[in-house]
Amino acid sequence: MDFSFSPDQLLLRNSARAFLDEHMKPATVRLLWDDPRGESDTVWKEMAQLGWLGLALPEALGGSALGMVETAILLEELGRAACPGPYWPTVLAATAIEQAGSDAQKKRWLPAVATGDARATIAFLDAELDWNPEAMTARASPKGAGWSLTGRKQFVPWAHVANVLVVPARAPEGPTLFLVDPSAAGLTLEPAQVMDLATRLVTVTLDTVPVAADAVLGAPGQAGPLLAELLRRGAVGAAAEMLGAARRCLDMAVEYAKVREQFGQPIGSFQAIRHKCADMLLEVENSHSAVYYAAWALDAGAEDATLAASVAKAYVGDAARKVCGEAIQVHGGIGFTWEYDLHLYFKRAKALEPLYGDGDYHRELIVRAVAG
Repeated sequence: MDFSFSPDQLLLRNSARAFLDEHMKPATVRLLWDDPRGESDTVWKEMAQLGWLGLALPEALGGSALGMVETAILLEELGRAACPGPYWPTVLAATAIEQAGSDAQKKRWLPAVATGDARATIAFLDAELDWNPEAMTARASPKGAGWSLTGRKQFVPWAHVANVLVVPARAPEGPTLFLVDPSAAGLTLEPAQVMDLATRLVTVTLDTVPVAADAVLGAPGQAGPLLAELLRRGAVGAAAEMLGAARRCLDMAVEYAKVREQFGQPIGSFQAIRHKCADMLLEVENSHSAVYYAAWALDAGAEDATLAASVAKAYVGDAARKVCGEAIQVHGGIGFTWEYDLHLYFKRAKALEPLYGDGDYHRELIVRAVAG
């Protein structure tokens, strides 16, 4: 099995890095931290023109029909740049619509996503903070010809800029997905307190929100398997972003160790620093293998895809936190300052660590899978 990138994949990675190095410098990220929306509409539109938003969508709906591996390549570069914006939530929500939506729903939303005219997100997590789809507490009750939604969704990524929310709720038939207008009556959005202002999270409260019958994604009660698949994809995507942040911190630490001198020589010549950087490299390379194997497994429909996704999320979450933290240690005092850029990537990795299931959640899934 060859995990080296193809020429087209290398071109995608290199072009993405060049674009983000030019348009998403650390100074730009800092400016967006202070922006109420937290994202750049100009960069979003340029991402659409580059084909990023429709990367995995069918060609008939404006996409490129590529897979999770190519998506992971892009996400790694977005993590490396600590790029703020709803790219992954939108792509993941578009996947839900593409897999379960009616022809009308697909035609309404997917071309708009591909052209950058629509943003979307999935409200996975209920008030009980349990990522297990079977534990959802939001309720969908039949009302007239449609539905009424009640519940509270926590830590919904970028809901404040979304044009549509994909909301899982428990109908009488079972878990069901709904397309919900964020401006619907009875729906309120409240920004959550976050460590990383480049990863905006929102609390969504549903107080008997009316939803039309044609806003159901798929058949009522049949959303369980799709939700599990979306969580797997979400976990691998988040792991790819954390990998990018960790790799950026490793690069910064190595470069600093080459130029920072103590006792008349670069600190990189000291054994303690060399060992620390070597350990960081090991974590990054292991994370790279875990992420891209999981992405390949999802594309290939491999038997161990579920296990691979959980391994990637659990391992990379721990590794990225370690690598980004060790990079700060290599830098010494300057690494802790607001003016230095290391904290941008540390915070990005830390913010992504609990999303789509934290390490404990995925380690439990691993144990269950291995134990049979």
